Amino acid sequence: MRRRELFEYAIATAAAWPASARSQQGAIPVIGFLSGGSGGDLSPDIDGLQQGLAESGYVLGRDLRIEYRWAEGQFDRLSALAADLTTRRLP
Repeated sequence: MRRRELFEYAIATAAAWPASARSQQGAIPVIGFLSGGSGGDLSPDIDGLQQGLAESGYVLGRDLRIEYRWAEGQFDRLSALAADLTTRRLP
């Protein structure tokens, strides 16, 4: 292989590496949010959580996801909702 061909191969490999590295990283992290209330009751808290994550440099959907489960005041549903969060399939 000539020096020029080797140089072109190295540049092409270096350019392709970031894309292949990203695809091998897999699914993004998921935060499970479980509440005995409803989403409307905790709207300010959820907004604060999302704002705090954004201020820390996290972008929802790119760096992480949040999966919400609401018991809607039916506290006997909490264990089933927690099980749903822990056994869910990654997309």
